[in-house]
Amino acid sequence: MVQLTLFGTIAASVALVAAGPISRRPSNSTTTSSYATATSNGVLAASSPAYLPSFPFHGITPLSPVPTGTITKKSSFKAADYPQAWTQPDVNHPEVQAAIKAINWAYVPKFEPRTEGMAYDGSKDVACWWTNTQCTTPMAKYLPADVKYCHDVGDFGLTYDDGPLPPTSDDDPWAEPRLYDFLAGQDQTATLFYVGSNVAAFPEAAVRALESGHTICAHTWSHPKMTTLTNHEIVAQLYWNLRAIKEAAGVTPRCWRPPYGDVDDRVRAIAHQMGMSTIIWDSDSFDWGLPSVANDFAGAYTQATVDDFFNSWIAEYKSGKDTHGHIVLEHETSDKTVITTERWLPKLKQAFNVKKVHDCAPKLPSPYWEA
Repeated sequence: MVQLTLFGTIAASVALVAAGPISRRPSNSTTTSSYATATSNGVLAASSPAYLPSFPFHGITPLSPVPTGTITKKSSFKAADYPQAWTQPDVNHPEVQAAIKAINWAYVPKFEPRTEGMAYDGSKDVACWWTNTQCTTPMAKYLPADVKYCHDVGDFGLTYDDGPLPPTSDDDPWAEPRLYDFLAGQDQTATLFYVGSNVAAFPEAAVRALESGHTICAHTWSHPKMTTLTNHEIVAQLYWNLRAIKEAAGVTPRCWRPPYGDVDDRVRAIAHQMGMSTIIWDSDSFDWGLPSVANDFAGAYTQATVDDFFNSWIAEYKSGKDTHGHIVLEHETSDKTVITTERWLPKLKQAFNVKKVHDCAPKLPSPYWEA
């Protein structure tokens, strides 16, 4: 056990950050507890979490031709079974409690949830807190590193956060399938990080995404800063996100992205035991800051500023400055983010090998537990 000073107070003991039971085992040994299987490489879920309900699996082979056009609302998704949209789910819900009990908490660093004004020594970064230092290699050695860029120069990992974009009216021109239809026209697939609240509002869009060949990953139930939550609140956010995706599309993601990139080893460890790899990014389009009624950061960036980011990525690659590929943060949240994709994806495809993240990051496991 190691005592750490954090936020100006003495944090509780953090299991296994330095020397600990894992580091003392033979390199190929395993031990099994009633909660999880621990190996020398980490505490890994070995199958789709048993605490998730069983929903029909319809396969993951994309349809040919890729479907386009109006998405018919005919889902059997039971939205009433879920928490209120865009709120922190109740940690005392029996399903959440089952997920909590399935975690081996000895392998979750005992950092306190972060609050505004808490002191933090970024020079030590004992928690590998991305928000503070962009750390992606955990201090807890049993955790895998975050995926933050594509391995090969010239590869471009296309990702969209915060979907699926539900309609705000019967004739909303920007809701899905606007983005998915455009991607289909470009013969392009992407990695989609879904918010559970949006999945519950528009489950049919998740089906369309899967049928179109996109990869669906988790992005929490209501998009909070995850390091500000308690351990049990983190579980609740991830649980309902996974459940919604599984009920809507029939697949259980093994990948997730923390909202705002706000992750540390405590959050990583919980997501890891819930079966998910952490995917960040190395380049931000800042499309989230474009003025839009759907955006809390309206007007933080202009279209010209966002265009400059895209121009710079292309210019740097063509000049030979890149040492690896990119994973770029984009969104499906508003008219402005969709317009940005429609403006720039054709140009990106001329310069880069545009791919889903799992096609350019070889260390990631398959995206779903289902075969």
